[in-house]
Amino acid sequence: MDKIDRKILSALHHDARITNLALAEKVCLSTSPCSARVRRLEKEGVIEKYVTIYDRHSIGVPDTAIIEFMFESQDEESFKTFEDHIATMPEVIEAHLTTGEYDCFMKVAVAGTKGYEEFLINKLWKIEGIKNTRSSLTLRCFKQSYSPAP
Repeated sequence: MDKIDRKILSALHHDARITNLALAEKVCLSTSPCSARVRRLEKEGVIEKYVTIYDRHSIGVPDTAIIEFMFESQDEESFKTFEDHIATMPEVIEAHLTTGEYDCFMKVAVAGTKGYEEFLINKLWKIEGIKNTRSSLTLRCFKQSYSPAP
C-alpha cells in the first residue's frame, strides 16, 4: 500500500458512496487508475465490505449497554454455541472474547432500561454456559469509528 491507496481508504472511510470521479479528483488520479486501485483493494481484502450506518434513535434503540460476562467453560464448543446464539440477536453490535477478569465483552443496542432488562432476561441469560454478568449503560458516545483511519 502506498500513499495514494491510503488516501483512497481515507476518502472511502468518510464517504463510501463517493463517486469514482469525485474519489479520483480527491486523490489526484484519473478515473480509470482510481477505479482499478479500489478494485484491487477490494480483491486483496483490504476493503472488506461497504455498510450502511443508521441513526439508532430513528429505529427505536438509542441506548447502548456494555455487558461483560464469564463462561462456565472456556472451550471452543462453548464459544461456538455462544457465537451461534448471538448471531441471531440483532441487538448485539459487537462481542469479543477478552483477557482479564471477564471472558467476554458485548455491546448491545437497547431501548432504555426496559429494553436492556428484556434483552438480559429473554435472550442473554437463556444462553447456557453464561455465568456472572456485569453491565453498564452508556450515557454519551464521545467517539465512534468503524475502522482506524489509514
